[in-house]
Amino acid sequence: MNIDQELDTRGLNCPLPILKAKKALSSMESGQLLRVTATDSGSVRDFQAFARQTGNELLEQQTVGADFIHVMRRR
Repeated sequence: MNIDQELDTRGLNCPLPILKAKKALSSMESGQLLRVTATDSGSVRDFQAFARQTGNELLEQQTVGADFIHVMRRR
């Protein structure tokens, strides 16, 4: 998977990871991939809801240690 942009939101709580992801996605071109690393456990469901509401595709979610990693494709 070729990631076009990475965003580190570790240490930030809801809604900051989503707000930062939204800002990053708005500067990206359609089809580009954004990887967001978060430590907020609520980010798992937040990114699922964000994808449904915005039409951006949530390609992957995984937990690596204390990090929650989300990969989204810009619509």
